Formats: sequence, C-alpha cells, structure tokens
Amino acid sequence: MKGDVFLRNVLIMPCLDIKDGRVVKGVHFVGLKDAGDPVACARAYCEAGADELAFLDITATIEGRKTMLKTVREVAAVTTIPFTVGGGIKSVGEAEAVLAAGADRISISSAAFLNPSLIEEAVKLLGREKVVVAIDVDKNRALLSGYEVYIDGGNKKTGKDAIEWAKEAEARGAAIILPTSKACDGAKTGYDLPLIRGIKAAVDVPVVASGGAGSLEHFLAAAEAGADILLAASVFHFGEIGIPELKSYLSQKDVPIKY
Repeated sequence: MKGDVFLRNVLIMPCLDIKDGRVVKGVHFVGLKDAGDPVACARAYCEAGADELAFLDITATIEGRKTMLKTVREVAAVTTIPFTVGGGIKSVGEAEAVLAAGADRISISSAAFLNPSLIEEAVKLLGREKVVVAIDVDKNRALLSGYEVYIDGGNKKTGKDAIEWAKEAEARGAAIILPTSKACDGAKTGYDLPLIRGIKAAVDVPVVASGGAGSLEHFLAAAEAGADILLAASVFHFGEIGIPELKSYLSQKDVPIKY
C-alpha cells in the first residue's frame, strides 16, 4: 500500500475516558478499570508524540450534569496538541465554557442527536472547525446500513441508521465524525472496518476510527479502511503499544504520519 492513496497524514489520538476525575477504560462501555491520572496521562501522550488528544467525560450525560471544567483546565494546561472534549455538552453556552477551559474542539453526541439544530448553532457561533459529532453505534440488521445510533453513553437505542445520521451531521456542519463501535469497544479484536468504510464513503469530512484497537495491525487496517484519525485507549493506557512504536510501524507500511 502506498502513501499517495491518503489525502492527508493519518493522526494518532489517545482518548482519556474520564469518570470521577480519573482516566478509566472498560469493555463494551462497561466494566470500568482505573487507568491513571488524566493530567499525567495527557502530559505523557504529548511527550510521546501523539497528534491529538480526546477527553470524554463518560458519565456526564447519564448523570445529567455538565462537563468537569476543572479537570478540562488541568489537562489543557499540560497539553500541547489539539484537544477535543466531549461529554455532557448540551448547549452552545456549555460548549463555549469547555473551549474557554482550554479545549480546541468540542464533541457532541446525545445532545446533537436529540436536538440536531445544536450542530448548526455551534458551527455558526464557534466555527465549523470546533465541532465534532460523536456517534455511538451498534449493529442492527434491520437498518439499511446495518448500524444503529445509540445515545446516553451507548445505553439507549434510537432506531436511527448510523450512516444516515453521519450524513445529516455533516450536512449540518460537523467538521469531524467520530463513530465508536459499541460491539468492538475495549475488546481489542480490531476496529469495525465496515462501519469505518461506510461512514467514510458517506461523508467528505475526516472520520475517526474508535473502538477495538488491540494490535499494530488493527491500526493499519483502520487507516486502509479510510480512517483519518486513529483513536485508542486501552493499548496506550496500559503500555501495550507505544505511540513511537505505532508511528514507526505505520510509516514502514507507507501510511503517512506526522513526526
């Protein structure tokens, strides 16, 4: 595979799932284990050469509260790369507060699905480059694409086709689409490649691969499937794969990456 098949560098994005002020990681969105202090993790990932950093307050929506701005500020203070924050953002005002706390972009999921005009409002007031739409997805053969949107931390079915929602989110102004496969999340069996291909074929904005990375080969497969940003958590948090190691491997496979 040659690098010229890619339109841009493929980026590496560790994800900090935050609960009670700590980084955690589970499998299929449950069974959470402590993975460290978010500030220490963020600093280490920046030093290791990560290209982007994601911060997701995973219980904010379920608990009906706003994003933990104190933790966002603390992480932003040590972060030297683009920093995307999601979880509990339900209004443009809340998005502005997250950006003021140091985030470079905001990620909206359940609130965007329940109130799609929020995407347009955020784009208008904050700028398109600031708005990511995250989509929690699971398989549903009854739908045309075979994938269904879930909300409320991946706990609630919506009956909405995930590919159609990705297209609508882009049409409303989303700069990046971040689908996470519930079936693959934390399982380390590989990304959901048909999902990545399906969304990439449906939209013209960058697509993030999220959920399932367990080996170097999994990252390569996601890049070859069209992912522009490779997001992972467990393999980075627990030292199973280092970012320099991953970048070297992808470069050897002719995937263009940033150094």
